[in-house]
Amino acid sequence: MSAVVDPQIAAKPNGALDEVARRFEVENPATGEAIAHVPELDAAAVAALVDRARAAQPGWAALGFERRGELMRELRRWIVLNRKRVVDTLVAEGGRPPDEVLQTDIWYACDAIGFWSKHAREYLADERIRSSSPFMLGKRIVVRHRPVGVVGVIGPWNYPLVNSFGDAIPALMAGNSVVLKPSEVTPLANVLIGEGVEECGFPADVFLVATGRGETGSALVDNADMIMFTGSTRTGKKIMAQAAERLIPVSLELGGKDPFIVLSDADVERAANVAVQWSMSNSGQICQAVERVYVEEPVHDEFVSKVVEKVGALRQGAASEAGGVDIGAITFPPQIEVVERHVKDAVDKGASVRVGGKRRPGPGRFYEPTVLTGVDHSMEVMTDETFGPVLPIMRVRDADEAVRLANDSRYGLNSAVFTKDLGKGESVARRLDAGNACVNDALINYFAFEAPFGGTGESGLGARHGAQGIRKYCSTQTILVTRFGPKREPTMYPNRAWKSKLFERLMVLMWGRRKRR
Repeated sequence: MSAVVDPQIAAKPNGALDEVARRFEVENPATGEAIAHVPELDAAAVAALVDRARAAQPGWAALGFERRGELMRELRRWIVLNRKRVVDTLVAEGGRPPDEVLQTDIWYACDAIGFWSKHAREYLADERIRSSSPFMLGKRIVVRHRPVGVVGVIGPWNYPLVNSFGDAIPALMAGNSVVLKPSEVTPLANVLIGEGVEECGFPADVFLVATGRGETGSALVDNADMIMFTGSTRTGKKIMAQAAERLIPVSLELGGKDPFIVLSDADVERAANVAVQWSMSNSGQICQAVERVYVEEPVHDEFVSKVVEKVGALRQGAASEAGGVDIGAITFPPQIEVVERHVKDAVDKGASVRVGGKRRPGPGRFYEPTVLTGVDHSMEVMTDETFGPVLPIMRVRDADEAVRLANDSRYGLNSAVFTKDLGKGESVARRLDAGNACVNDALINYFAFEAPFGGTGESGLGARHGAQGIRKYCSTQTILVTRFGPKREPTMYPNRAWKSKLFERLMVLMWGRRKRR
């Protein structure tokens, strides 16, 4: 793409064609510098891309699981061999440390390719159904999973590969073609992946990248056969309403306000380390980040002391070489204002800032890693998604109060409980209104590809991973085959009184008698 300023992150366009006149700017949030001017596709251009993808899809599906898996693994090799370009691109557009993007986005993409290449056939194999109905005697029933056609993936800005290209992987392995609309804030890594797809010999047009802003995403919803969206709850509701006009399926991973419960018998040192890691990673810009902590009174002060010490030691700044910094920038320009508002609201209502608490001066968008105490549910920081490097900690009397407060939320994505009593920990986890729960851990469950990961409430619909994570990209077809049968069955015309009486007696015999104990 000739408009990219830095040659290290330059990529040939795939779908986002250079001849498109209208463009938008991409900046490095850690420096404020423009790094690219990217084509902005209008509705007609998106429709044309979907048409191309739809024409390519039958041939892609016909290749079969084995050949699709071979091509996907070749792409994985391309990603590894080009890892410096991919890392540099993610660092430049996201303002994140290189260590972080290597360990999350790139690792996840490579691991996901291997998993779905291996398990797609298993999850989508034909299912033989055994029916209890006497009408099914002599008949065979098979349920098959077939690709929906063109999957539209609309990705977020916080993890450009994990939650954009990462969603395309199972969709492609299921035999769909994919049109991916990355966030306008961080589009470059997915354009780069599009280049890799071409270089690895994928059939033309099975994976296309549609760069643009809101109009581009809306046009994709109007044209694709299924939508996978990751982003805010507000936008997710709009996409669902728009998709309902066409009655196409959607899968949504939306906001989160994940609770983290520390019981009095917990390993406090481990709990503090996990809380800091998964509240501050990617500057807290994670859907399932630790966003609020409830600590039983006997260990509250010890936990706070450890967390404050650890957060205070974190190094923040523009990305450099691996190991140079811990915390990067706030990627999305309006997000830093949300973080500032939440902290101010909490302080105005009586919370204490134990470390951090303000925007860092200088170039780029940085908010200091922050710990708050003395918080309660009258404060936005405990009820609304902050999506920043802020960890509010609340003192609670017992596990019951912690569970009640944890469930006092419209979100329900991930959750965590810390205790040395594993039975008690699992019991508490089962009481949490969240799609996922960890005992003595947090967030790392997202990397268990075998298990579904989805939210409840306003955290979304559908799930990633597991059988659900690939079957959602398929429609089901049930096939009934009559292997043998008489020329005329008892249920066929003409109606006769004796047949009606026979079925009536059969109903009484089967279901009308009280069973003996």
